[in-house]
Amino acid sequence: MRALRRLLAHEVRAMHSLGLWVARRRHAVAPGAHAAPYTGPQTAMMYGFIFVSVVETVALAVLVPWPVVHAITLVIDVYGVLLMVALHASCVTRPHVVGPDGSLRIRYGALFDLRIRADEIVGARVERRYPEGRLIQPRDDGSLELIVANQTTVAVELATPVRYVRPLGKEGRARIVRFHADDPKALVLALTRARTAPSPSQGPPV
Repeated sequence: MRALRRLLAHEVRAMHSLGLWVARRRHAVAPGAHAAPYTGPQTAMMYGFIFVSVVETVALAVLVPWPVVHAITLVIDVYGVLLMVALHASCVTRPHVVGPDGSLRIRYGALFDLRIRADEIVGARVERRYPEGRLIQPRDDGSLELIVANQTTVAVELATPVRYVRPLGKEGRARIVRFHADDPKALVLALTRARTAPSPSQGPPV
């Protein structure tokens, strides 16, 4: 039941993201923050899936002769296409975010969201890897991989293991998080600058 509720919540967030996408807005990217897209390697594949689904929907609409079955199939197929577009929109409108305070938010669309405080981060580096497996892969060495199109490009080391929640609710902890960013150098640079920037003055100079 918990997994079903989480799936419905993911679906609602994805549909909300579709509205943001149409409005050319992004979710929770504050002024002064660095937004890091990650959809580059998967965009062509996603559009390919959407195109195939549209062709299938049109073909079934032509071939199915029974009105009731035709109507049910059409509704299911159209909703499926809409959901695929919404899932892609959620990835576009919910990028990774480096906050002005040096915090890091690692996301994958409506499915995954990990917030890391600046004081939890030891270091970050560009590290291109090509792991196999599903989107979210916990490893035996205490690391977590958030894989996009069979690759990760950034590694973040943490002072202590941080808690994360997988799409269906299973929890884990990771000391190293590897994920993909379309421009990993820019993300690492933004994170390094934000973490090493001097704190603003708390009052007027004496």
